[in-house]
Amino acid sequence: MARSRALRGVWTFRVFSFKFGSRACFRSALRGMAVRLGAALMLISALLHQSSSLLLLPLLGASLYQAYLEQGIRFRENPWLGNEPILEEYDFVVVGSGPGGSAVANRLTENGRWKLLLLEAGGDENVYTDVPATVSHWSLGEYDWGYAAERTGNACLAMEQQRCLWPRGKILGGSSTLNYMIYTRGHRRDYDAYAAAGNYGWSYEQLLPYFVRSENNTIAEYRNSSLHGHAGPLHVERVRHRTPLVDAFVAAGHELGYAAGDAVDYTDGAPHGFSRIQTTQWRGRRVSAAKAYLRSARGRRNLHVAISARVTRLLVDERGRAYGVEFFKAGRRRVVRARKEVIVSAGALNSPQLLMLSGIGPAKHLRRLGIPVVRDLRGVGRNLHEHYSFAGLSFVVNVTGAALTSARVNIASFLDWLREGRGPLTLPGAVEGLAYVSSKYNEQPADYPDIEYIFAAGSFASDGGTDMRRSFGITERMYWQAFGQAHLKDTWTVLPMLLRPRTTGRLLLRDANPWHAPLFYYNYFEDPHDMKVLVEGIKGVLALSETEAFRKLGSLLTPVHMPECAHHAFKSDEYWACMARYFTGTLHHQSGTCKMGPATDPSAVVDPELRVHGVRNLRVVDASIFPKLPAAHLYAPTLMVGEKAADMIARAWAHEQSPSSTHANQAAAITATTAAPSAGIESKKS
Repeated sequence: MARSRALRGVWTFRVFSFKFGSRACFRSALRGMAVRLGAALMLISALLHQSSSLLLLPLLGASLYQAYLEQGIRFRENPWLGNEPILEEYDFVVVGSGPGGSAVANRLTENGRWKLLLLEAGGDENVYTDVPATVSHWSLGEYDWGYAAERTGNACLAMEQQRCLWPRGKILGGSSTLNYMIYTRGHRRDYDAYAAAGNYGWSYEQLLPYFVRSENNTIAEYRNSSLHGHAGPLHVERVRHRTPLVDAFVAAGHELGYAAGDAVDYTDGAPHGFSRIQTTQWRGRRVSAAKAYLRSARGRRNLHVAISARVTRLLVDERGRAYGVEFFKAGRRRVVRARKEVIVSAGALNSPQLLMLSGIGPAKHLRRLGIPVVRDLRGVGRNLHEHYSFAGLSFVVNVTGAALTSARVNIASFLDWLREGRGPLTLPGAVEGLAYVSSKYNEQPADYPDIEYIFAAGSFASDGGTDMRRSFGITERMYWQAFGQAHLKDTWTVLPMLLRPRTTGRLLLRDANPWHAPLFYYNYFEDPHDMKVLVEGIKGVLALSETEAFRKLGSLLTPVHMPECAHHAFKSDEYWACMARYFTGTLHHQSGTCKMGPATDPSAVVDPELRVHGVRNLRVVDASIFPKLPAAHLYAPTLMVGEKAADMIARAWAHEQSPSSTHANQAAAITATTAAPSAGIESKKS
């Protein structure tokens, strides 16, 4: 009886709330019901069958797809939505709808005089990607570019082909539609170092207004904090579910002498302490960059968005001026022109690829592939940074409360999420807590930690070695060796993440074919310092597990049967170093491949205004511009880049600003103290 009432509450069809006789409203209501019904049936089917595929019930697929589209964005040349054409020319063309691209597209189109086209290679997000608990599922499949780092023989030895998977979002919203929804900003010292290297306007104090402007933080403890925004597009809240395990994690931190609890704000410019995560959700649902910045601008007729439109080349004339892009949509080669600027926001892996395919990059590499050189920039594809960790720990507990196990991921929890936005399905892959600590090898001040602990109320064993295991690429044999003793039991884990790894890598084109994935070289543990810090992080997690807070839960380290590491004494530094080479955890925070720097920096690709050195009317606006990796999960920092870029672009074209443009006024206010010493002068780098 109760379930019957619940179902009626979810799928009530309120025909009488619409104007009588309106066929459009009637169709809209039907489509809305199709969304809820389709989502429910697909997810329930997956939950019942423990299936790794949520894309079931194809008969409902078409109506569900159409209904989701009609929540807002009228995609160009989409047969469901009137098939409105892509124009031949716009003021701005943006490549990529990730955090950088979505933010800059939203802000620039606040000026009603400017027409902007945003091109996204993937399809639309959907109700399945809204469910935080399904995050590990979406890192593989049609919404992912399918990238993996080249094998090194030094890391990810437990993974398929001994290659680290590097999922990247091929979907509206980019990787913000696939990520773990963890809201962090990094340390003020990260950004002050950018400014000290000659990047004017990029100090922490100068960037803080952009973090604030982008945010709508509803967490009670920060309601009166000037460090947080409360009216921005990006919703930030606490996860709307809480296990006893995260309480133990926070209590363990307090027991070890750290600041701990909900009052701890790790986004205050100096991350510290133990706390529950701040998450980019709204009422228990994912808030991607597309939801925050594109759907909120759905009424603007000057913002055109095209999905399934893959850009293959940037067009640069003989004078070194970018004037458009080549793209493919529905199997046809197309060209669109930009009157003012082309803005590349394809991400840290695709932006450098696109530059090189267009002749902008290391001349020697381009000539070897037969690509005509437009601009010799040796830094394109280099300076590849990534956060990495150890993913081989799991602890079994004797209390019920972990997430992701079948006892809690079920029809009842799905209905709780659907109706109230609560329950275990709101946990992003079971992640509940973060902590910041310093290893004994940290050469920086104590308030500048070098390790982040990512706490999860579950482990690879929680879902029986299905989606979680596959999202990291761990082989089935290695899963049973490392996690077999914990299979489907209540567990918890912590991934110790290196905040400032010294290892860097590079990206090269495989060939001149734009449809072929690049080659990614990242030599994990190439710098021995990284392994030393990571081993200290592992030992710190073991110390956490031995606190009274976890002992009360009967917490025990899962026995691991790894013949490959058995010649080392169990729990010795050498043992953990061996394990780390097998269960290397990549956090998918790739950045730095279009490094920002002044004209005097020979490795820089863009200047502090994000203009590509030596190519006019071309900017890069995404995580690839960071000179060094900030100590953060990159969603919020990349939104900040998009917000700041929009101000710089608006300032550059201020003579054409509409008097009614609210963004123009905001830009002037924020950038008054961040302008270049010689603003408006093009880079003279040669």
